[in-house]
Amino acid sequence: MTRRLTRTGEGRLGCFLWMSLVALFALVAWKVVPIRIKSSELSSYMEEQAKFAYRASPAALKKRILAKARELELPVDPKRVKVERRGPRIVLTCSYTVPVEFPFYTYNWKFDLKVDRPVFMVELRARPGPVPA
Repeated sequence: MTRRLTRTGEGRLGCFLWMSLVALFALVAWKVVPIRIKSSELSSYMEEQAKFAYRASPAALKKRILAKARELELPVDPKRVKVERRGPRIVLTCSYTVPVEFPFYTYNWKFDLKVDRPVFMVELRARPGPVPA
């Protein structure tokens, strides 16, 4: 009586499925991560611009945001960027959609960025103290 020491066919399907899953995850990460990083950079830039909004007009801020979006290669429509001063606050909004193309499927990823913060005016006042002679 001969005995088989190895079992054939075990584990091959499971390995193939796991490798396919890892490849799919890598493809999604390859496409999605750069877009997310660029969107985060635009959001940070909008925050930075809002911090110093007292220096620039709303039209100038809008122009800067659009220039940064072009630099990051994001498809931002000028009609979808709004800069509003509401009393002592500034509100920056930017909406855009990035098409993410996969084999056999295109996903439209929508972004709605909004920055709402107070505008601080920096005033230069003379300090009280001795007058120089």
